[in-house]
Amino acid sequence: MQYWLMKSEPEEFSIDDLQRVGTEPWDGIRNYQARNFMRDDMQIGDQVLFYHSNCKPPGIAGIAEIASKAYPDPTQFDPDNSHYDAGSKPDDPRWLLVDVRFVRKLDHIISLPTIKAHAAQLEGLPLIRKGNRLSIMPVSKTHFDFLLQLGEA
Repeated sequence: MQYWLMKSEPEEFSIDDLQRVGTEPWDGIRNYQARNFMRDDMQIGDQVLFYHSNCKPPGIAGIAEIASKAYPDPTQFDPDNSHYDAGSKPDDPRWLLVDVRFVRKLDHIISLPTIKAHAAQLEGLPLIRKGNRLSIMPVSKTHFDFLLQLGEA
């Protein structure tokens, strides 16, 4: 099993939205490294830290799990969708997605300032690496477990 952090703006799709629908396609990823994580590394059952970004405060709001293997993101083919990619073709899709399933909300959001305050314990966590803007990133089991403890304290 692997562990991930996946970011979503709560105005677009929040942990509450995921709780309401149960399982949702994680569409709109337009970064090759994030796509490759989904395509090459994510497995059904992998655990996900659901991170609210671009809000006050940004932070980890809950836990989800990967519910499908990667498959073509249909938004890339829809010219009316903001994620449309004219260069991607149905017979050779450029962008993929995975389905994500709700597991639970945390007792409280683990804010980014709280995460950064524990930088020594979270050394190497991509989220706190300067300049990292990926929306999907791997997390070690040690970091995952430590962050969960912060969310339940």
